[in-house]
Amino acid sequence: MAWNAKHRFARIAPRKVRLIADMVRGRDVQDALNVLKFTHNRAAGMLAKVLTSAVASANEAEANLEQLYVQEIRVDEGPTIKRFRPKDRGRAHNIFKRTSHICVAVSED
Repeated sequence: MAWNAKHRFARIAPRKVRLIADMVRGRDVQDALNVLKFTHNRAAGMLAKVLTSAVASANEAEANLEQLYVQEIRVDEGPTIKRFRPKDRGRAHNIFKRTSHICVAVSED
């Protein structure tokens, strides 16, 4: 049995979140939360909230919290917000503000 949690339309680029997600994929939940707690990165805070939400879902289903591990962390690309920066002589450069969909699944051993 797996319990899922999602953070959709997170205002951070997916490649930044994937670096942190690779560190905790497959670990025990408590170990993963400790790694995220001591990682000084904005993405670590977002992943910790989603992981905590998935653990809360498992707790409501009366799962054994000692045996939970991170079964899957998936970071997909969300819609891109497009802006532009005015430049000299009437030019403009594109700015792409990328978003992410963060999906976390925890499971029992």
